[in-house]
Parts: sequence; structure tokens; C-alpha cells
Amino acid sequence: MQERLTDLEIHIAHLERTVQELNEVVFRQQRSIDRLEGELKGLREQVRAGGDSLLKKPEEEEPPPHY
Repeated sequence: MQERLTDLEIHIAHLERTVQELNEVVFRQQRSIDRLEGELKGLREQVRAGGDSLLKKPEEEEPPPHY
């Protein structure tokens, strides 16, 4: 009976460690999601405001070198 109890305690200890590791992973993922959502919100506001774009207007584009 004592051996079985010891085995269960070991199993529970492993499960608790696994749950803690998963919790840390979820925490880091949520932090990344929050950061990415903030960046996306900023980009949306920039596009809606017609702010500086990384793309040039067609009339501002230089012709390719082979022309």
C-alpha cells in the first residue's frame, strides 16, 4: 500500500510540474499576442490615417534599371 501511495505522489508531482510549465508557456504566448495586437492596432491606425507608407506612389517610383 505504501509503495502505491508513493507512486501516486510521484505521479502527482510530475503532473504539477507539467501544469506549471504549460502555465508559463501560455503566459508567454499571451504576452506575445498582446504585443502583436498592439502593433496591429498601430498599423491599422496608420493605414486609416493615410500616414507614411512604405510604398511609394506610382508617380514617385523610379523606373527599373533596364529602361
